[in-house]
Amino acid sequence: MSEQPSFAFDEASPRFVPEGVARAAGVAAVAHALGAASRGPSKGAEAHRHAHRDRLRDRFTQGGADAVPDYELLEMVLYRALPRGDTKPLAKRLIQRFGDLNHVLAAPPARLKEVEGVGARVIFELKLMEAVGHRMARAQVIGKPLLSSWDALLSYCQTAMAHRDLEQFRVLYLDRKNVLIADEAQASGTVDHVPVYPREVVKRALELNASALILVHNHPSGDPSPSQADIEMTYAIRDAAQVLGLVIHDHLIIGKAQEVSFRAEGYL
Repeated sequence: MSEQPSFAFDEASPRFVPEGVARAAGVAAVAHALGAASRGPSKGAEAHRHAHRDRLRDRFTQGGADAVPDYELLEMVLYRALPRGDTKPLAKRLIQRFGDLNHVLAAPPARLKEVEGVGARVIFELKLMEAVGHRMARAQVIGKPLLSSWDALLSYCQTAMAHRDLEQFRVLYLDRKNVLIADEAQASGTVDHVPVYPREVVKRALELNASALILVHNHPSGDPSPSQADIEMTYAIRDAAQVLGLVIHDHLIIGKAQEVSFRAEGYL
């Protein structure tokens, strides 16, 4: 006696079909779904993404940076790192984590990696944009008399240091005409301390044949008020410099939104 076929209900029709046929159809459906997933987003999704990017580019081209918020500028920065992906969710996650575009660009790679979707290519693009911004700001002060370009100097210091997570101490070396001949980071430290060695600062000034110095460091807390340690360190460098005829024009402490000048506050 031959085996009688069993039947399964085909919900798509609906009708009863032999079980083997239903099983084969189910396998085919699963294979089709997996194939679609492996092929990535649909043509409709691709078209939507391209249209969105075109709209952003047009808005930026016509209205400049003021026409787009921080997260949309960041979206466009990430296009090269993620040419096929939707960069809006990642841009929003980065802004949410770090607060604004400046803080995103200045964030250390280790902290950037903590954000979902951030890999080596994303970090490269962000650090590249940060370096470009620093170079542009630096071009406004290098080779120019700083005492007559004070606003440009403050802008450069804000760009280079205001959004760092750790303290950094920099020295700007000037020639006899107060032209900036070198800008060097002497040391980096923790969130509230950076080691500075007056002898090394003065030694480097002699190597560069500098005549004057401007000291600069940042306060990651955002408050640029000088600490007692800041004041004592400034006086130690001033005293070492005076022995060799070097002038300390100022010591600037850079906060998140403003800075403090030791000379303006009467410390120098």
